[in-house]
Amino acid sequence: MASPTAALSKVRTFDALDEKTTRRLARALAESNDTTIFVNGTAMQLPAAAHDALLEVLQRLAKGEAVSIGTPQLLLNTSQAAQMAGISNSYLRKLTDAGIIPVEYRGTHRRIRPAAIEAWLAERAESDSGPVST
Repeated sequence: MASPTAALSKVRTFDALDEKTTRRLARALAESNDTTIFVNGTAMQLPAAAHDALLEVLQRLAKGEAVSIGTPQLLLNTSQAAQMAGISNSYLRKLTDAGIIPVEYRGTHRRIRPAAIEAWLAERAESDSGPVST
């Protein structure tokens, strides 16, 4: 079994696509449900789980978003979680101390699930796009 540290190194982030490619990809996704891919010149129909995962990635790229892929069970240390959230380590520690972002302890070391960071980011985005008072 791989160590947690090895699993952490498997998280990869892919930058958003350029605007022209984003428009083309969004059009293609809207026009077709075909999930056939070509690998080394061989056509392959994706199984349902791979289809759903690939479409999610492609739809996010088509929206101009960057995408990170990792193992959902992995736990991040505070530096990795802060980097994922785009905040400083000290601010992340304050958020975990306040109970805003759930944290697990391994001995004295804080560990944070990527899903907890994603939920916090989604909550922030939702509150940022709320109604504006005049």
